[in-house]
Amino acid sequence: MSSLDRCTIHEHDVIVIGAGGAGLRAAIEASAAGVTVGVICKSLLGKAHTVMAEGGMAAAMGNVDDRDTWEVHFADTMRGGQYLNNSTMAERHAKDAPARVRELEGWGAVFDRTKDGKILQRNFGGHRYPRLAHVGDRTGLELIRTLQDHGIHQGLEVFMEMTVVTLLKSGGRIAGVFGYDRDRGRLHVWKAKAVILATGGLGKAFRITSNSWEGTGDGQSLAYHAGADLLDMEFVQFHPTGMVWPPSVRGILVTEGVRGEGGVLRNSEGKRFMFDDVPEAYRAQVATTEEEGWRYVCGDKNALRPPELLTRDHVARCINREVKAGRGSPHGGVYLDIAWIKEKIPNASEHIKRKLPSMYHQFRQLAGVDITNERMEVGPTTHYAMGGVAVDGNTQESTVPGLFAAGEVAAGLHGANRLGGNSLSDLVVFGKLAGEHAAKFAQAHTAVEVDPAEVEAHTRAIEAPFERSGSEGPFAIQYALQDVMQDLVGIVRTKDEMEQALVRIGQLRERCARVSVCGHREYNPGWHTALDVGCMLTISEAITRCALERRESRGAQFREDYPQKSAECATFNLIARKTADGSMEVRRRPLVPTRPDLAAIIEMMK
Repeated sequence: MSSLDRCTIHEHDVIVIGAGGAGLRAAIEASAAGVTVGVICKSLLGKAHTVMAEGGMAAAMGNVDDRDTWEVHFADTMRGGQYLNNSTMAERHAKDAPARVRELEGWGAVFDRTKDGKILQRNFGGHRYPRLAHVGDRTGLELIRTLQDHGIHQGLEVFMEMTVVTLLKSGGRIAGVFGYDRDRGRLHVWKAKAVILATGGLGKAFRITSNSWEGTGDGQSLAYHAGADLLDMEFVQFHPTGMVWPPSVRGILVTEGVRGEGGVLRNSEGKRFMFDDVPEAYRAQVATTEEEGWRYVCGDKNALRPPELLTRDHVARCINREVKAGRGSPHGGVYLDIAWIKEKIPNASEHIKRKLPSMYHQFRQLAGVDITNERMEVGPTTHYAMGGVAVDGNTQESTVPGLFAAGEVAAGLHGANRLGGNSLSDLVVFGKLAGEHAAKFAQAHTAVEVDPAEVEAHTRAIEAPFERSGSEGPFAIQYALQDVMQDLVGIVRTKDEMEQALVRIGQLRERCARVSVCGHREYNPGWHTALDVGCMLTISEAITRCALERRESRGAQFREDYPQKSAECATFNLIARKTADGSMEVRRRPLVPTRPDLAAIIEMMK
């Protein structure tokens, strides 16, 4: 019996891999176009990293400050990305985000409200005006709930707790996907005319991360091995504020919404250190006194933003600097203080609980800290990948025909650094676009047949760990890789350390080829990890090679040996691609030209 005969076969016009915000919005749009849609998720439906985007979704609706427009949002996004963004994507995102927020409201999302009944918007780092529509500090959860409730009525077929091992191709085109169910280990093939990747991020390649166990870079790796280009992989965002204590919760996100509501960062000496280091590009927009920063939080349109609301890359490096200088908290972070607002407003405890309910319960239950009275210990945590699958800004199609990508797995919108809140609007804006164009592709093309030999080869590969004997365990390799990436390719990078990382990654790949697992295929976490590690090694190599090639400091990449921006490096993005001999090459790709009208907006907003 061939491996294909052993597989359960499913047939759809469009397959969506991932059921977070981007995947669900893509599936809804494709289904609305009249094609059959299957959704594959690695965990349970509703268990998506989207829920970790707590603070809100950025959209220039002007509900709190009527000076906000799509042009300002566009310019903020481009500046935050250090102008390496795909300007076409940044334009579409800024223009379409308000409609996507109102669409979610129409589907049942319950946003916080202004006194006159409009959707309330809050301040966030890097945004010139209050722009984030939010649901307390549970915005991502509300987005998933809304999309899930709406999506189940659209005729979607959902496959939960499934791992996709490879993308199947025929004649250079996507033919479907191959994978297995995680509980019983049974093989599955999903035939499809088009596939949408919406698998999220890659944070689990690092030791300290806000990402859940699913964030192992599956989509980026699947696309790479299918022949698609990866873009901007050097840019990995370290969110400034993750929990640092106790160890069991190290890395769990502390939303930027805490700072948006007035939270301040202090070192062990009690000093608000963010005032000490404001980049020249933002100096005219940042408060120089605590009082002015507080007036901004309270909605004074003439006040300047507090320095805690600078871009995430900058805040993370400042925290890192304080810790290295010996001015950190007892457990290796700094203090985030929202309790201080008791000096400013009556009933501050109830205000904090109402505005930040998740944060209150998170610290109360996990760390025994009452944030209405005590400071939080926080530190940088690997949070988001700006890089990912290179896509066409108008269709979300990759360089492989029939393969689309949306959300964190796709690259282009955010450039060198993502602004907080742009992730949730990214999901629904480009999820919709990917679904629309994947459906059009499926309607315009006939299906191509799956190659049984390809399925056979991949079946042998995933079953190989059971046939080996030896002491190479998958968890040891995973932990070693996380240490390599955290210590050598982290917040601050150097040529020597990254070259060491490449050597270590190569050694770990050799060990991975010898990894063995015991037991059988049912309920076997060791087997799942053995397969995940292969994805993590691929994306770790791409991050490291691209970071070495970009010999400058820009956005989320900080090179201690090249601490300044380079004019030459401002002219290209980096592409990681699989060569014919199976090795990885990194090439420079000239920036996509910015239309003159968009360039004029950027210049005016400067």
